[in-house]
Amino acid sequence: MSRYTLLTTLFMPLVMTPVMLAGTSTAALAAGDTPLAQQLEDLNNFQVIAHRGASGHAPESTLPAYELAHPWGVDYLELDAQLSADGEVVLFHDSTIERTSDGEGHINDYTLAELKALDTGTWFHEAHPEIDEADYSGTPILTLNELFDHFGHTTRYYIETKSPDLNPGLEEALVERLEAYDMIEQGRVLVQSFDQESLRKVHALNPNVPLIQLLWYSPSEQNSGSLTEWNNTTPGADTLRDEDFRRIAEYAAGIGTNASHQGTPVIDAAFIRQAQENGLPVHVYTINEPEEMERLIALGVNGLFTDYPDRLLERVNE
Repeated sequence: MSRYTLLTTLFMPLVMTPVMLAGTSTAALAAGDTPLAQQLEDLNNFQVIAHRGASGHAPESTLPAYELAHPWGVDYLELDAQLSADGEVVLFHDSTIERTSDGEGHINDYTLAELKALDTGTWFHEAHPEIDEADYSGTPILTLNELFDHFGHTTRYYIETKSPDLNPGLEEALVERLEAYDMIEQGRVLVQSFDQESLRKVHALNPNVPLIQLLWYSPSEQNSGSLTEWNNTTPGADTLRDEDFRRIAEYAAGIGTNASHQGTPVIDAAFIRQAQENGLPVHVYTINEPEEMERLIALGVNGLFTDYPDRLLERVNE
Protein backbone atom coordinates (compact mmCIF):
# COMPACT_ATOMS: atom_id res chain seq x y z
CA MET A 1 0.00 0.00 0.00
CA SER A 2 1.45 3.39 -1.00
CA ARG A 3 1.65 6.27 1.49
CA TYR A 4 -0.96 8.12 -0.59
CA THR A 5 -3.43 5.23 -0.33
CA LEU A 6 -2.71 4.83 3.39
CA LEU A 7 -3.36 8.49 4.18
CA THR A 8 -6.57 8.50 2.19
CA THR A 9 -7.76 5.38 4.02
CA LEU A 10 -6.76 6.60 7.48
CA PHE A 11 -8.61 9.89 7.25
CA MET A 12 -11.63 8.83 5.21
CA PRO A 13 -13.73 8.69 8.42
CA LEU A 14 -13.43 12.46 8.66
CA VAL A 15 -15.68 12.70 5.61
CA MET A 16 -18.40 10.78 7.41
CA THR A 17 -18.28 13.12 10.41
CA PRO A 18 -20.53 16.18 10.01
CA VAL A 19 -18.25 19.20 9.92
CA MET A 20 -20.42 21.76 11.63
CA LEU A 21 -17.82 24.46 10.98
CA ALA A 22 -17.45 23.59 7.31
CA GLY A 23 -19.01 25.37 4.39
CA THR A 24 -18.74 23.06 1.37
CA SER A 25 -22.27 21.70 1.51
CA THR A 26 -25.12 23.78 0.11
CA ALA A 27 -27.80 21.26 1.04
CA ALA A 28 -29.10 23.48 3.86
CA LEU A 29 -29.78 26.51 1.69
CA ALA A 30 -32.59 28.60 3.10
CA ALA A 31 -35.57 29.39 0.87
CA GLY A 32 -34.76 32.23 -1.48
CA ASP A 33 -31.00 31.95 -0.97
CA THR A 34 -28.56 31.31 -3.77
CA PRO A 35 -25.38 29.20 -3.65
CA LEU A 36 -23.32 32.39 -3.86
CA ALA A 37 -25.22 33.99 -0.98
CA GLN A 38 -24.74 30.81 1.05
CA GLN A 39 -21.02 30.85 0.35
CA LEU A 40 -20.73 34.41 1.63
CA GLU A 41 -22.70 33.50 4.74
CA ASP A 42 -20.45 30.49 5.31
CA LEU A 43 -17.41 32.77 5.46
CA ASN A 44 -18.60 33.86 8.90
CA ASN A 45 -18.06 30.28 10.08
CA PHE A 46 -14.71 28.52 10.39
CA GLN A 47 -13.14 27.47 7.07
CA VAL A 48 -10.53 24.74 6.63
CA ILE A 49 -8.33 25.77 3.70
CA ALA A 50 -6.05 23.10 2.19
CA HIS A 51 -2.97 25.15 1.25
CA ARG A 52 -1.87 23.91 -2.18
CA GLY A 53 -3.78 20.76 -1.28
CA ALA A 54 -2.55 18.47 1.48
CA SER A 55 0.91 19.78 0.66
CA GLY A 56 2.50 18.49 3.85
CA HIS A 57 1.78 14.97 2.64
CA ALA A 58 2.17 15.21 -1.16
CA PRO A 59 3.81 17.53 -3.69
CA GLU A 60 2.21 20.96 -3.51
CA SER A 61 -0.30 22.04 -6.16
CA THR A 62 -0.47 18.58 -7.75
CA LEU A 63 -3.44 16.31 -8.23
CA PRO A 64 -2.26 13.85 -5.52
CA ALA A 65 -2.17 16.70 -2.98
CA TYR A 66 -5.71 17.75 -3.83
CA GLU A 67 -6.97 14.17 -3.99
CA LEU A 68 -5.74 13.66 -0.43
CA ALA A 69 -7.37 16.82 0.92
CA HIS A 70 -10.73 16.58 -0.84
CA PRO A 71 -12.22 13.48 0.83
CA TRP A 72 -11.19 14.71 4.26
CA GLY A 73 -13.95 17.32 4.05
CA VAL A 74 -11.98 20.56 3.69
CA ASP A 75 -13.90 23.72 2.86
CA TYR A 76 -11.49 25.00 0.21
CA LEU A 77 -8.74 23.69 -2.05
CA GLU A 78 -6.22 26.53 -2.21
CA LEU A 79 -4.05 27.18 -5.27
CA ASP A 80 -1.85 29.69 -7.05
CA ALA A 81 -2.77 30.56 -10.64
CA GLN A 82 -0.20 31.58 -13.25
CA LEU A 83 -0.03 31.60 -17.04
CA SER A 84 2.05 29.43 -19.35
CA ALA A 85 3.69 31.04 -22.38
CA ASP A 86 0.68 30.02 -24.49
CA GLY A 87 -1.89 31.40 -22.07
CA GLU A 88 -3.01 28.32 -20.13
CA VAL A 89 -3.84 28.79 -16.44
CA VAL A 90 -1.55 26.48 -14.48
CA LEU A 91 -1.26 25.77 -10.75
CA PHE A 92 2.19 26.78 -9.53
CA HIS A 93 3.45 28.89 -6.66
CA ASP A 94 6.92 30.13 -7.59
CA SER A 95 7.70 32.38 -10.54
CA THR A 96 10.60 30.05 -11.37
CA ILE A 97 10.32 26.28 -11.60
CA GLU A 98 13.55 25.02 -9.98
CA ARG A 99 12.27 24.41 -6.46
CA THR A 100 9.47 22.00 -7.29
CA SER A 101 10.38 20.54 -10.69
CA ASP A 102 13.30 19.17 -12.67
CA GLY A 103 13.37 22.24 -14.93
CA GLU A 104 14.77 25.74 -14.59
CA GLY A 105 13.78 29.26 -15.57
CA HIS A 106 10.54 31.23 -15.40
CA ILE A 107 7.26 29.37 -15.64
CA ASN A 108 5.88 31.95 -18.07
CA ASP A 109 8.61 31.09 -20.59
CA TYR A 110 7.27 27.54 -21.02
CA THR A 111 4.32 26.42 -23.11
CA LEU A 112 1.86 24.07 -21.48
CA ALA A 113 3.27 21.13 -23.47
CA GLU A 114 6.76 21.94 -22.19
CA LEU A 115 5.50 22.29 -18.62
CA LYS A 116 3.68 18.95 -18.88
CA ALA A 117 7.01 17.28 -19.65
CA LEU A 118 8.42 18.33 -16.26
CA ASP A 119 8.49 16.13 -13.15
CA THR A 120 6.90 18.06 -10.26
CA GLY A 121 6.86 15.13 -7.85
CA THR A 122 10.38 13.81 -7.31
CA TRP A 123 11.53 16.91 -5.41
CA PHE A 124 9.06 16.02 -2.66
CA HIS A 125 10.80 12.71 -2.08
CA GLU A 126 14.13 14.52 -1.86
CA ALA A 127 12.67 16.88 0.75
CA HIS A 128 10.97 13.97 2.56
CA PRO A 129 13.29 10.96 2.16
CA GLU A 130 11.03 8.86 4.37
CA ILE A 131 8.51 8.82 1.51
CA ASP A 132 8.78 6.22 -1.23
CA GLU A 133 9.97 7.97 -4.40
CA ALA A 134 7.62 5.85 -6.48
CA ASP A 135 4.61 7.50 -4.83
CA TYR A 136 5.00 10.81 -6.67
CA SER A 137 7.85 10.49 -9.19
CA GLY A 138 6.84 11.93 -12.55
CA THR A 139 3.81 13.83 -11.26
CA PRO A 140 2.92 16.45 -13.91
CA ILE A 141 1.99 20.08 -13.46
CA LEU A 142 -1.75 20.69 -13.17
CA THR A 143 -3.96 23.12 -15.08
CA LEU A 144 -6.97 24.90 -13.63
CA ASN A 145 -9.20 23.21 -16.21
CA GLU A 146 -7.93 19.80 -15.09
CA LEU A 147 -8.63 20.61 -11.44
CA PHE A 148 -12.16 21.77 -12.27
CA ASP A 149 -12.77 18.74 -14.50
CA HIS A 150 -11.65 16.44 -11.70
CA PHE A 151 -13.57 17.89 -8.74
CA GLY A 152 -16.24 20.01 -10.39
CA HIS A 153 -18.69 21.55 -7.91
CA THR A 154 -17.96 18.99 -5.16
CA THR A 155 -15.70 21.46 -3.33
CA ARG A 156 -14.76 25.13 -3.24
CA TYR A 157 -11.60 26.73 -4.60
CA TYR A 158 -9.47 29.50 -3.08
CA ILE A 159 -7.44 30.90 -5.99
CA GLU A 160 -4.57 33.39 -5.77
CA THR A 161 -3.69 35.56 -8.74
CA LYS A 162 0.03 34.99 -8.41
CA SER A 163 2.55 37.65 -9.44
CA PRO A 164 0.12 39.60 -11.66
CA ASP A 165 2.96 41.76 -12.98
CA LEU A 166 4.60 38.62 -14.41
CA ASN A 167 1.30 37.21 -15.67
CA PRO A 168 -0.37 39.88 -17.84
CA GLY A 169 -3.85 38.75 -18.80
CA LEU A 170 -4.14 36.35 -15.85
CA GLU A 171 -7.29 37.95 -14.46
CA GLU A 172 -9.09 37.73 -17.81
CA ALA A 173 -8.07 34.11 -18.35
CA LEU A 174 -9.08 33.19 -14.81
CA VAL A 175 -12.52 34.82 -14.90
CA GLU A 176 -13.18 33.26 -18.30
CA ARG A 177 -12.63 29.80 -16.84
CA LEU A 178 -14.59 30.53 -13.68
CA GLU A 179 -17.55 31.56 -15.80
CA ALA A 180 -17.20 28.62 -18.20
CA TYR A 181 -17.34 26.17 -15.28
CA ASP A 182 -20.12 28.14 -13.50
CA MET A 183 -17.98 28.46 -10.39
CA ILE A 184 -19.06 31.99 -9.45
CA GLU A 185 -22.85 31.80 -9.29
CA GLN A 186 -22.64 28.33 -7.77
CA GLY A 187 -20.60 29.72 -4.86
CA ARG A 188 -17.56 27.61 -5.57
CA VAL A 189 -14.70 30.13 -5.63
CA LEU A 190 -12.83 32.84 -3.77
CA VAL A 191 -10.12 34.87 -5.50
CA GLN A 192 -7.29 36.16 -3.33
CA SER A 193 -4.29 38.39 -3.99
CA PHE A 194 -1.76 40.62 -2.29
CA ASP A 195 -2.15 42.88 -5.33
CA GLN A 196 -5.08 45.26 -4.83
CA GLU A 197 -5.14 46.21 -8.51
CA SER A 198 -5.41 42.56 -9.52
CA LEU A 199 -8.45 42.13 -7.27
CA ARG A 200 -10.04 45.26 -8.70
CA LYS A 201 -9.47 43.86 -12.22
CA VAL A 202 -11.27 40.67 -11.28
CA HIS A 203 -14.10 42.72 -9.79
CA ALA A 204 -14.40 44.78 -12.98
CA LEU A 205 -14.57 41.60 -15.08
CA ASN A 206 -17.24 40.02 -12.86
CA PRO A 207 -18.44 41.89 -9.76
CA ASN A 208 -19.94 38.70 -8.29
CA VAL A 209 -16.55 37.06 -7.67
CA PRO A 210 -15.90 37.10 -3.89
CA LEU A 211 -12.46 38.56 -3.22
CA ILE A 212 -9.97 38.15 -0.38
CA GLN A 213 -7.36 40.83 0.22
CA LEU A 214 -4.10 39.25 1.36
CA LEU A 215 -1.93 41.15 3.83
CA TRP A 216 1.56 40.64 5.24
CA TYR A 217 2.63 42.44 8.40
CA SER A 218 6.18 42.76 9.69
CA PRO A 219 8.19 45.16 11.88
CA SER A 220 8.87 48.50 10.24
CA GLU A 221 12.44 49.02 9.04
CA GLN A 222 12.27 52.59 10.32
CA ASN A 223 10.78 51.69 13.68
CA SER A 224 11.05 48.10 14.88
CA GLY A 225 8.46 48.86 17.55
CA SER A 226 5.72 49.33 14.95
CA LEU A 227 4.33 47.18 12.14
CA THR A 228 4.04 47.77 8.41
CA GLU A 229 2.11 46.05 5.62
CA TRP A 230 4.47 45.15 2.79
CA ASN A 231 2.30 46.52 -0.05
CA ASN A 232 1.03 49.48 1.99
CA THR A 233 -2.50 48.18 1.47
CA THR A 234 -3.20 49.15 5.07
CA PRO A 235 -1.31 50.84 7.89
CA GLY A 236 0.39 48.52 10.35
CA ALA A 237 -1.81 45.93 12.03
CA ASP A 238 -1.30 47.71 15.36
CA THR A 239 -2.63 51.06 14.09
CA LEU A 240 -5.57 50.07 11.87
CA ARG A 241 -8.73 52.12 12.11
CA ASP A 242 -12.29 51.16 11.21
CA GLU A 243 -12.06 53.17 7.98
CA ASP A 244 -9.02 51.13 6.88
CA PHE A 245 -11.03 47.94 7.15
CA ARG A 246 -14.05 49.55 5.52
CA ARG A 247 -11.97 50.56 2.48
CA ILE A 248 -11.09 46.89 1.94
CA ALA A 249 -14.70 45.85 2.53
CA GLU A 250 -15.73 48.05 -0.42
CA TYR A 251 -14.38 45.37 -2.79
CA ALA A 252 -13.42 42.33 -0.70
CA ALA A 253 -15.39 39.71 1.21
CA GLY A 254 -12.58 39.04 3.69
CA ILE A 255 -8.88 39.28 4.45
CA GLY A 256 -6.06 36.78 4.64
CA THR A 257 -3.11 37.62 6.86
CA ASN A 258 -0.08 36.22 8.58
CA ALA A 259 -0.36 35.69 12.32
CA SER A 260 3.27 36.28 13.22
CA HIS A 261 6.63 37.38 11.87
CA GLN A 262 9.68 35.37 12.87
CA GLY A 263 7.85 34.09 15.93
CA THR A 264 6.45 37.43 17.06
CA PRO A 265 2.64 37.80 16.83
CA VAL A 266 1.48 40.59 14.50
CA ILE A 267 -2.29 40.26 15.02
CA ASP A 268 -4.36 39.76 18.14
CA ALA A 269 -7.98 39.26 19.18
CA ALA A 270 -8.67 42.99 18.89
CA PHE A 271 -7.49 43.04 15.26
CA ILE A 272 -9.65 40.03 14.43
CA ARG A 273 -12.70 41.47 16.16
CA GLN A 274 -12.29 44.87 14.50
CA ALA A 275 -12.01 43.31 11.03
CA GLN A 276 -15.10 41.19 11.64
CA GLU A 277 -17.09 44.15 12.95
CA ASN A 278 -16.32 45.92 9.67
CA GLY A 279 -17.58 43.03 7.57
CA LEU A 280 -14.31 41.19 6.96
CA PRO A 281 -13.87 37.56 8.04
CA VAL A 282 -10.22 36.81 8.87
CA HIS A 283 -8.29 33.87 7.39
CA VAL A 284 -4.73 33.25 8.58
CA TYR A 285 -1.89 31.60 6.63
CA THR A 286 -0.05 29.17 6.76
CA ILE A 287 -0.54 27.33 10.07
CA ASN A 288 0.84 23.82 10.48
CA GLU A 289 1.52 23.34 14.18
CA PRO A 290 -1.37 22.08 16.33
CA GLU A 291 -0.67 24.49 19.18
CA GLU A 292 -0.82 27.50 16.87
CA MET A 293 -4.00 26.19 15.26
CA GLU A 294 -5.63 25.97 18.67
CA ARG A 295 -4.39 29.43 19.69
CA LEU A 296 -5.80 31.10 16.59
CA ILE A 297 -9.09 29.23 16.76
CA ALA A 298 -9.42 30.47 20.35
CA LEU A 299 -8.72 34.05 19.18
CA GLY A 300 -11.73 33.79 16.87
CA VAL A 301 -10.33 33.64 13.34
CA ASN A 302 -12.71 32.53 10.59
CA GLY A 303 -10.34 30.07 8.92
CA LEU A 304 -6.82 28.78 8.56
CA PHE A 305 -4.67 27.90 5.59
CA THR A 306 -2.65 24.75 6.32
CA ASP A 307 -0.44 22.20 4.61
CA TYR A 308 -1.89 19.62 7.01
CA PRO A 309 -5.69 19.87 6.78
CA ASP A 310 -6.00 16.52 8.56
CA ARG A 311 -4.46 18.08 11.69
CA LEU A 312 -6.78 21.07 11.53
CA LEU A 313 -9.87 18.98 10.90
CA GLU A 314 -9.09 16.90 13.98
CA ARG A 315 -9.26 20.08 16.04
CA VAL A 316 -12.35 21.71 14.56
CA ASN A 317 -14.24 18.41 14.76
CA GLU A 318 -13.42 17.77 18.44
